[in-house]
Amino acid sequence: MCTVAISNSPVFSPSSRVSSSIFCKSSPESLTLTHSPSSSSVSPSSSSFKLRLQKPPPPISGLIRASNDELTNTCSSSSTSPTLLKRKRPTRLHIPVTPGGFSADRTTPAAAAEDRWKEVEVEGDGYSVYCKRGRREAMEDRFKAVADFNHKQAFFGVFDGHGGSKAAEFAAENLESMIEDEVVKRGEIEIVEAIKQGYLNTDSEFLKLEQRGGACCVTAIIRSGNLVVSNAGDCRAVVSNGGAAEALTSDHRPSRQDEKLRIESLGGYVDSSRGVCRVLGSLAVSRGIGDRSLKQWITSEPETKTFKIVPEFEFLIMASDGLWDKVSNQEAVDIARPFCASEEAVSACKKLVELSTSRGSVDDTSVMIIQLGRFC
Repeated sequence: MCTVAISNSPVFSPSSRVSSSIFCKSSPESLTLTHSPSSSSVSPSSSSFKLRLQKPPPPISGLIRASNDELTNTCSSSSTSPTLLKRKRPTRLHIPVTPGGFSADRTTPAAAAEDRWKEVEVEGDGYSVYCKRGRREAMEDRFKAVADFNHKQAFFGVFDGHGGSKAAEFAAENLESMIEDEVVKRGEIEIVEAIKQGYLNTDSEFLKLEQRGGACCVTAIIRSGNLVVSNAGDCRAVVSNGGAAEALTSDHRPSRQDEKLRIESLGGYVDSSRGVCRVLGSLAVSRGIGDRSLKQWITSEPETKTFKIVPEFEFLIMASDGLWDKVSNQEAVDIARPFCASEEAVSACKKLVELSTSRGSVDDTSVMIIQLGRFC
């Protein structure tokens, strides 16, 4: 089982501080990796797993983050409801951004520890991950992988934090077990409802901690020959179906018309800030874990789809918006496919992150590729 993290998505209109953590555990069936400034060691793992942490070059400056070019809706469209047009808008929220204990002085122990995790490369059995920090001083993304090939089942997740890494870290550590608890209660026949409740429970438990920030999530559960994909936010899952890219999730952004209407029906509004549609002019995603100050409008309820794993399903790409803002679904599949065919998926992950960066991405970017043929 593997848990890791990285994110730099400027979802808050103000710039946000990030903290990162990583731990490592290994067992015959799983490996868990998380990154923590307080822990500088990684426990040994099986020969099929490689982890390389590198100190990359200084942050790139002068780059501009682009919005998702696949979004077709704009926040300029107005609601058709006269009642909504007449309603007085709630006061615009100011989301405070404070250092929160992280020093900007790169010579401090905390900063030195963060530098070690600017780049993370993982080569697991049946999956690969590459994560790279963006221009911020700390990473916000996390990921998790738990695979049991004997029983052909697994859990994979990518978590993109904003306003700090706490929500992404909490989701990476707890979401899988929360869902599993619900599956045990309800049975696998109700797995879609179990996943929904697992997301909601994870959100509820995180809010009790009174921590700042939030996290977008995309998860994939493999059981009984089925692939069950869920998301809350703008992390995305794309499958290579015989070489054709097929998006299995739909980004949750306030520019999406149904999300805009949902927010307005709850007394909120969507405004454009710095050229990006945002909830109450603040948050650029409309679903996710956490976001206490906007919880009335930001739901953690995921959208879930179930697919039968067929031979044509070659591999699954799960990534944060640091990739998808700059690389199209089909382009990602085309680049990854030759590497996956030669069992060099980790090189494909790295190539995709590098392409996004070369096109001007300043966001933290995490890419995970799962070889679905291992579960047929």
